[in-house]
Amino acid sequence: MIITRIAPTPSGYLHQGNAFNFLLNWLLARSQGGKVLLRIDDLDAPRAKPEFINDVFETLDWLGIYWDMGPTGPDDLAAAWSQSHRLPLYHELLDILKEHDHLFACECSRKDLADSSGVYPGTCLHKGIAMDTTDVAWRVKVEADAFMHFTDGWQGAIQYALGQEMGSFVVRRRDGIPAYQIASLADDVHFGVNSIARGMDLLPSTAAQLYLAKLLGNSSFVKTQFYHHPLVLDNAGQKLSKSAGSVSLNHWRSEGLPASVLLDNFCKWAGIEVDGEVQSARELLSITPKSWKF
Repeated sequence: MIITRIAPTPSGYLHQGNAFNFLLNWLLARSQGGKVLLRIDDLDAPRAKPEFINDVFETLDWLGIYWDMGPTGPDDLAAAWSQSHRLPLYHELLDILKEHDHLFACECSRKDLADSSGVYPGTCLHKGIAMDTTDVAWRVKVEADAFMHFTDGWQGAIQYALGQEMGSFVVRRRDGIPAYQIASLADDVHFGVNSIARGMDLLPSTAAQLYLAKLLGNSSFVKTQFYHHPLVLDNAGQKLSKSAGSVSLNHWRSEGLPASVLLDNFCKWAGIEVDGEVQSARELLSITPKSWKF
């Protein structure tokens, strides 16, 4: 059975690009009799503000998207579904990586790496900094010639030069909190997610998580079917971003715009042929078997 997930980070109000990704994952599961997990990535607690968490649930309700696993609302998220409840799971994977000598401690700050263009230059790889040193990040060792190969459901054959494009990436932050790559992998494995639609900007994360899964011997995640879709762009040709102040869906709702406006945009973007106006995500289910890419 297909199990996919909607996994927003509540660090700002959601925009049209977020909604398109939600719809892709939802339709991927629903069109094939699968299940949907709602996973809110709130591990970075200071950025996960209540108004942004509320926005996730309001957006899903506005779109008519329902899910099978996950929190029913903000209170349920805090009580049972927050990533803080799964911290032991993340630390367990970190301990395994540490025990098998796949990690090293790094004292570099963001300022130190400002000129690295996103590729870790290996500064601390051979320094031998003790892993229990305070205020250090943990990075996974990635050889310079490391490549990740997989077949993407949207893009076809992918060959990503992880060693050259990313290098040794962070799996535990300087404050001791597990980083995104390890938490996302652990959650997907924990909930049995096996199909994931995500933007092309997250292709590096896919490669990093597949690399971690292989180090950890997790064959189930290695078999995950990914669909890396094109990004939704603004009028200037730039990707939509919460941090860049892209027009939010919260603003759309406050202006009284119906979900049908966004759903019409989504159908054009995804190449789904419809007759008339689609009022809710559920209406797409009767259309997708004929024209849906998946």
